[in-house]
Amino acid sequence: MQNVVLEVIESYNEYLNKLPSGCIAIANKFRDDQIQAALLNVKDFSEGVIWLTEAAELLKKNEVNVTSNIDKIHEFLTEINNALEIQDFHLVADLFEYEIAEFFEQCNRIVIEQ
Repeated sequence: MQNVVLEVIESYNEYLNKLPSGCIAIANKFRDDQIQAALLNVKDFSEGVIWLTEAAELLKKNEVNVTSNIDKIHEFLTEINNALEIQDFHLVADLFEYEIAEFFEQCNRIVIEQ
C-alpha cells in the first residue's frame, strides 16, 4: 500500500509542476485563435485537475499532509465554464495565464518525510 501512496505523491507533484506551463500554452492558443486545439486542452486540463482533487482526497485519507488549496480548482473550472459559455476567449486566456497558472506555481508540493 505504501508504494501506491508514494506513486500517487510522485504523480501528483509531477502534474503540479507541469500545470503552469500548460496553462500558459492554453492561454496562447486562445489568443492565437486556435480555439479547437485550446478547447481540447481545456478538456484535458479539467480531467487532470479533477484527478488532482481526487488524489488529494485519497492522500489525506492515507494520512498524507496535503497543504495546497486544491478545492480552489473547482472555482476556476466554474469561471472557465462561464467564460466559455459566452465565448469570451480573451477572458479564458487571462484566467489561465494570470490566475490559474499563478495558483499552480504557488501550490505546495507534497514532501515525503523519511
